[in-house]
Amino acid sequence: MRVSLVIFSLNEIDGMRVIMPQIKKEWIDEIIIVDGGSTDGTIEYAKENGYFIFIQKEKGTGAAFMEAMEKVTGDVFIVFSPDGNSVPEKIPKLTEKLKEGYDMVVCSRYLNGAKSYDDDPITSFGNRMFTGLINLLFGSHITDALVMYRIYKKSIMKELGINTKSPSFGTHILLRALKKKLKIGEIPGDEPKRIGGVRKMQPLKNGLLELEMVLKEFFIR
Repeated sequence: MRVSLVIFSLNEIDGMRVIMPQIKKEWIDEIIIVDGGSTDGTIEYAKENGYFIFIQKEKGTGAAFMEAMEKVTGDVFIVFSPDGNSVPEKIPKLTEKLKEGYDMVVCSRYLNGAKSYDDDPITSFGNRMFTGLINLLFGSHITDALVMYRIYKKSIMKELGINTKSPSFGTHILLRALKKKLKIGEIPGDEPKRIGGVRKMQPLKNGLLELEMVLKEFFIR
């Protein structure tokens, strides 16, 4: 089973210098870095260290995701953040869990004592509120519906008809997987504080996009 690691970057040089050396070669078969047009040395750092990196054509994480899917050669892939929020040591744990027969596995910030140290009161409320809403509407038991750190079988992207460029692409995949009754697993994983740079997520804007995605997928069966 070939494992691809998909990394989104936009001016994350501080995090890249700390996190990338922690990713062991034996964990994965390829790394694909999608950059949104960094100007802080992120692109140069990636090239100097031999990582495959390309500049996305359209703005946004949703567009970055769709463009990355065209380049992924692995049977499975992990979406990973280089800003410190994703703990590298969880990469093999996600892969091991997927091998138990799951179609996707979530690295949950709220399962079995795991914690987000990057949450503030607004994001903590939003994460838990949306998770509760999704569980209510879709009859699921997910503990962390919004976290980006997950592993997927690549084959389910076509099966689910994933084609959105919305920043809520992760929710889009999750909800369609729930409706198709795919097997979804979770492992606990802390979310450390981000390392340097500026948080790109805008709570109000992203919250509205998440709500739009949830309602759309609920009413379109």
